[in-house]
Amino acid sequence: MMAFLSSPQLFFGKAKTKKGMNDQKERILRKRIHLSRHCTTFSIYLKEMVTTSSDATSQENSALDKVLSDFDKYVVKTYNRQPLYFSHGNGAWLWDQDERKLLDFVGGIATCSVGHCHPKLIDAVQQQMNSVHHVSNLYYIPQQVELAKWLVEHSCADKVFFCNSGTEANEAAIKLARKYGKVRWNCKEPIIISANKSFHGRTCGSLSATAQPKYQSHFLPLLPGFLYVDYNDTSSFLELVDNIKSSDDRRIVGVMLEAVQGEGGVMPGDEKFFQTVRQVCSQIGALMILDEVQVGMGRTGRLWGYEHYRIEPDIFTTAKGLAGGVPIGAMLCQSHCDLFEPGDHAATFGGNPLSCVAALSVCHIIEEEQLIENAKERGMELQIGLEKLKQSYPQCISQVRGLGLLIGLQLKDGYTASQVIDRALEQNLLVLSAGPQVVRLAPPLVITQEQVQLALHILNNVFKELI
Repeated sequence: MMAFLSSPQLFFGKAKTKKGMNDQKERILRKRIHLSRHCTTFSIYLKEMVTTSSDATSQENSALDKVLSDFDKYVVKTYNRQPLYFSHGNGAWLWDQDERKLLDFVGGIATCSVGHCHPKLIDAVQQQMNSVHHVSNLYYIPQQVELAKWLVEHSCADKVFFCNSGTEANEAAIKLARKYGKVRWNCKEPIIISANKSFHGRTCGSLSATAQPKYQSHFLPLLPGFLYVDYNDTSSFLELVDNIKSSDDRRIVGVMLEAVQGEGGVMPGDEKFFQTVRQVCSQIGALMILDEVQVGMGRTGRLWGYEHYRIEPDIFTTAKGLAGGVPIGAMLCQSHCDLFEPGDHAATFGGNPLSCVAALSVCHIIEEEQLIENAKERGMELQIGLEKLKQSYPQCISQVRGLGLLIGLQLKDGYTASQVIDRALEQNLLVLSAGPQVVRLAPPLVITQEQVQLALHILNNVFKELI
């Protein structure tokens, strides 16, 4: 494996005004030129990133200013956005409004599984748009059954419900668990256990399962019937189960966990904990529900996260990487809890021809290009490189954790994820956070060894600046 290189320490502050943004662009340009002259291993990549036309930059600044102004005027502010937009992409690369080439280790928040503008995905979507892109679930959709068949044949599930997003898939899982309790015991007070620091979505049901006050506080009261335990804490889980006096009126109907906690700081599951949950659910008749919205479809180096723990859930959900960025979600279940009937649940757009063709194309690309194995190998290289960074900068980094191509970098007190994000952006690398002090890396599954090494090189420069 190639060693990543260091370069002289350079520091540039974050732009706050239009003038500041222009000054920052000049500093970034000088830095790119400096790096391209001093870095032999990555010079071909870094030179490609250098923007040389000041006239073009000036024009794009005006375009960016208009976009920012119009966003503030017309779009509800639910995100703190970086001051840039993208004109096009290819694989793990994105080009911004200045035609600056950036290495994408965000991947649309673990969504662009086959990268940007994969030709097979483009072709599948274009062909479907030329025939029929949407009808409704009032009619049979052949593309839907093809995708469902692929998912069932490649998982422990027997049936699939399609929707539009991860939060909708989790909402379907919650409703199915509640109906299961009603059908099996006529349960009037169903309980679903989920984990502290979890994230399952922002609808009222999935938000109720999301045990993080920062997401819940403005929307109280939430849906009743949720209790929380610490993730990977086997003893507290067993204690909570023992303390719930089950009856026909009140009982645990499900345990809902992320296969890897994402927003909670990129926390992989503990095998013993997950096996204990599986055993307890089987003993008491509750459904084990796994949220694989972020980790499913090969991101962890396995097709599904549950495979790492040698268990099979009764229900699991997926969404982000399923269609590589085309909106779709899915709730998958085993036959013993396949209880939905017409009228119980629905989604107008769920499983329409366009989204299903896109997802099926992604499934085939993952198989044909062996992207699960690539995620495993590149993830190992990335973790090894990050561990070296931890050794080089022990005052900044306290832990490296994750599975496959979902990795978190835990920072020490005094350092924040936003510091790393901003400085990485200055050096043409896109990363994101998973909490105030966790840097999250989630590149497309098509990422190459050279791109992994380039990202490590840039992060080395970033931490050199921070100390």
